[in-house]
Amino acid sequence: MDQTPPGWLVSLKKAQRQLALSTRAKKDQALLEAANRLQENAGILLEANASDSARAESQGMKKSMVDRLLLTPERIKAMADGLREVAALDDPVGSIAHIQVRPNGLQVGKMRIPLGVVLIIYESRPNVTIDAAALCMKSGNGCILKGGREAFETNQALIGIFKDSLEAAGLPQDAVHLLPMASRSELPQLLSLAGWIDLAIPRGGEDLIRFVTEHARVPVVQHFKGVCHAFLEASADLDMAKAVVINAKTSRPSVCNALETLLVDDKLSQAFLEELFTALLKAGIEVRACPELYGQFGRLGLAKASDEDFGREFLEMTLAAKRVQGLKGAIEHIERFGSLHTETIVTSDLRCAETFLRHVEASCVMVNASTRFNDGFELGLGAEIGISTSKLHAFGPMGLRELTTEKFVVVGNGQVR
Repeated sequence: MDQTPPGWLVSLKKAQRQLALSTRAKKDQALLEAANRLQENAGILLEANASDSARAESQGMKKSMVDRLLLTPERIKAMADGLREVAALDDPVGSIAHIQVRPNGLQVGKMRIPLGVVLIIYESRPNVTIDAAALCMKSGNGCILKGGREAFETNQALIGIFKDSLEAAGLPQDAVHLLPMASRSELPQLLSLAGWIDLAIPRGGEDLIRFVTEHARVPVVQHFKGVCHAFLEASADLDMAKAVVINAKTSRPSVCNALETLLVDDKLSQAFLEELFTALLKAGIEVRACPELYGQFGRLGLAKASDEDFGREFLEMTLAAKRVQGLKGAIEHIERFGSLHTETIVTSDLRCAETFLRHVEASCVMVNASTRFNDGFELGLGAEIGISTSKLHAFGPMGLRELTTEKFVVVGNGQVR
């Protein structure tokens, strides 16, 4: 600890040690209290969010980013339900596994422990504030939240509710801290506090994540882009293909698990592709097609793709499309342009599915399912604190377990070496 930390961080570190030894009952009580208070105070939250949203729109924020910022009664309920789901999850802290007895009689195992103090830096999405606070608290970690300026009033209201819930459960309010509205230039000093901060998790655009990675002296969980692909293999069912692709692109195009590139097998028939592209266009998707597909189906209303459209994260209702030479061509394209986030194949061929699962490298690889399922809730983790596309310390959605590490515990009866 070679730098003097601010007073609030000293208090947070102390609170984290207390939280690490707290019972599951107290932590779950705080989560359930927070869930109820979120819904009881929905009006206050919506008022704060309306102020943030109006300011963001007046400053010319992109529509997709405003959508990320927006709170609705349904989204508040979803946050509350997420807190209840986290409360229902097993508490990993203190659990001991992998116990073995050595030849000398020593019992050796591994105990789950918190990481320590986690810094989460993110943009726009208020649900991240609650998800991060909840997961860090239940996993025994202190939590520092650096939300975007555009959501500051909303985040203040959310954290006020969460802190009150901690106090009601007899847990230290100082275990969670929302950084004041400040510019990105103040981050490097915070990121240099090795020994006080144990992990940084940036969530947002590629520029933000590269900025954090370049300035950090603490470990960083990286997730630069979500360039997600869907490959329609020759045996794909047409109705399934339409449903998967449309859902993956349109259900929420501004998030990182939304589909960005469609790969189609060169063995798929013209009739199949014509019906598919017609359905995509009808769903309001702009399809930017490779020269071969554009030449054949441009008359339907497809746009012509540029080289830069492949490997691009659009985060809006735009989809790149490319014809590839079978499964091998799809794997090669994903290897070149993928971002290790989410990849899916639509196929009726079990052997193709198995090959895709084995050969494609990503934090989540799917068969006959929308890329939108790469999400902590959908994968059974409860909430998630982010999706890691680096392989250390976690790969994929980070839930409770991924916010802990292991220490060896050894029990003997007097053994000496």
